[in-house]
Amino acid sequence: MTTTAIVKPDYWDEAAAHLMRRDRILKKLIPQHKEQFLQAPSPPFMTLARAIIGQQISTKAADAVWLRFTEKCGKRPTPAAVVQLDLDALRELGLSKRKSEYISDLAAHFAEKKVKPAAWAAMDDEAVITDLCAIRGIGRWTAEMFLIFNLQRPDVLPLDDAGLIKAISLHYFSGEPVSRFEAREVAQAWAPWRTVATWYLWRSLASVAK
Repeated sequence: MTTTAIVKPDYWDEAAAHLMRRDRILKKLIPQHKEQFLQAPSPPFMTLARAIIGQQISTKAADAVWLRFTEKCGKRPTPAAVVQLDLDALRELGLSKRKSEYISDLAAHFAEKKVKPAAWAAMDDEAVITDLCAIRGIGRWTAEMFLIFNLQRPDVLPLDDAGLIKAISLHYFSGEPVSRFEAREVAQAWAPWRTVATWYLWRSLASVAK
């Protein structure tokens, strides 16, 4: 999830400084990952396909399936490449029956120009979420991942993300269970840079896992 300074989002340093001033936990976490930041965006189809593959499974499992997917469809998979595969071929890559259907449908949407990704950059967050959720297999979590990783919107708070909730529990509640309300309360101090706070909390879990 890291890359070089050439493609660092233009708001990143300002956001990190703001978060370190406003939040005692992030004041400690951010310096531990100061050379890391959100990567340059992939093409919209690729971002959405990766997010669908990652739904409700561990990062390790998602990475393994994605590796097989890219070996079959190319390092930067395109809709044209994916529509050539039938559902059985997708399932052989480790995708569930439902996810195979979702990926196939997503590729068809792009290949047949049923979606207009060029328009998303000019739309506000909720409008993009509404547009994306009209596509089969894409719910709010997947749409929010797209806002973060493709459009690089600075103030997304993905409360349906298990990793974010786990990190908030670990760092702010001594490991105790956390409700969405409690997570939202903690995140109030992060606005207008909740994407950046979320990203650093994800990174903190990677460090804990090592």
